[in-house]
Amino acid sequence: MTDLKSAKESRICDTLARLKQEHLLRQEICLESPADSHVILEGKEYLQFASNNYLGLAGNPRLVEAAGKALARYGVGSCGSRLTTGTQTPHRELERALANFKGTEAAVLFNTGYAANSGIIPALCGKGDVIFSDELNHASIIDGCRLSGAITVVYRHNDMKDLEAKVREFHGGNRMVVSDAVFSMDGDVLRLPEMLDIAEKYGLFSMIDEAHSTGVLGKTGHGILEHFGISKFPDLLMGTLSKALGAEGGYVCCSNIMSDFLRNKCRSYIFSTALPAATAAAAREALAIIESEPKRIEKLQDNIAFFLQELGRHGIRPSTASAIFPIIIGDSQKAVDIGKKLKHEGFLISAIRHPSVPQNAARLRITLMATHARPEISQLANALAKNVRK
Repeated sequence: MTDLKSAKESRICDTLARLKQEHLLRQEICLESPADSHVILEGKEYLQFASNNYLGLAGNPRLVEAAGKALARYGVGSCGSRLTTGTQTPHRELERALANFKGTEAAVLFNTGYAANSGIIPALCGKGDVIFSDELNHASIIDGCRLSGAITVVYRHNDMKDLEAKVREFHGGNRMVVSDAVFSMDGDVLRLPEMLDIAEKYGLFSMIDEAHSTGVLGKTGHGILEHFGISKFPDLLMGTLSKALGAEGGYVCCSNIMSDFLRNKCRSYIFSTALPAATAAAAREALAIIESEPKRIEKLQDNIAFFLQELGRHGIRPSTASAIFPIIIGDSQKAVDIGKKLKHEGFLISAIRHPSVPQNAARLRITLMATHARPEISQLANALAKNVRK
């Protein structure tokens, strides 16, 4: 028995050793404060440029108060799935607020964005169906495609000509096109109007993941539809509550018919205990803040423009149209080393490596928040210029 155990552990140790040798072994850090622009790590304060808390709402007093009131009234956990005893008033209120915010008939709440994508796609597509997926889509979309059993056709990143050519080539029962709205590691924006035209022309279901666009894109932060100024809706407008909304959970905004279908066919919805009511109440308050305080979105977008300007002064010109700035380094060890140097100077930034990005495309993934001050952004640009040049 000991020999068998040793053999199993040996294989695991070999894998870990290989990851370490390739500079791909990753470890958690533990924050000792809210995920704001200033955080405490290992007892020291850092300027954080790594969080998806784009509007600085995660520690907002109004969200904390809303969660506290719901916690006192509804308890800590829901202790049931949505279709049994897990649905509580804050879940329904949040779904109505999400539908109103996005301009759809209905919304369905999930425990995470990952659970939404990995459940919705297999509910709509299966064996004999075809899914068209952008090559840089998030892992949750990729896994949803794999779980479905459908033929998954990967098209070149944001290339609508390649998408249309593949749509003409591959046929099946249900056909769906799915894409991120803002690509999480590159920061660029989906060419949505062209995609929706293709979906309509060929009768495809269309699904858009707005994880990194809600609260960021559009004059008032309503997302990619507002960004392009279009009224044509995809069939499924999915998103998360854990980025700009500062809470937790996933959702999809859709028609009433689609809502009923997903509640009855989506396994990650049916077989999961519902989110705590306190989390749902906090997310609803975040939506209310976005609606009533448009200057938060304006400040974020001003920060984005200012950072691009500051980087440009140093000859650094990342290709982005969102709050995500990829500084491509290439080599994994170099990216990690630069991240460590920046941390030593007081900046907390993520060094992203394979498998989150392709091999030899390691990068510093910098994210801006509405709560960053201009002098802090200038300091980061100067530090980046110095360390990236080295």
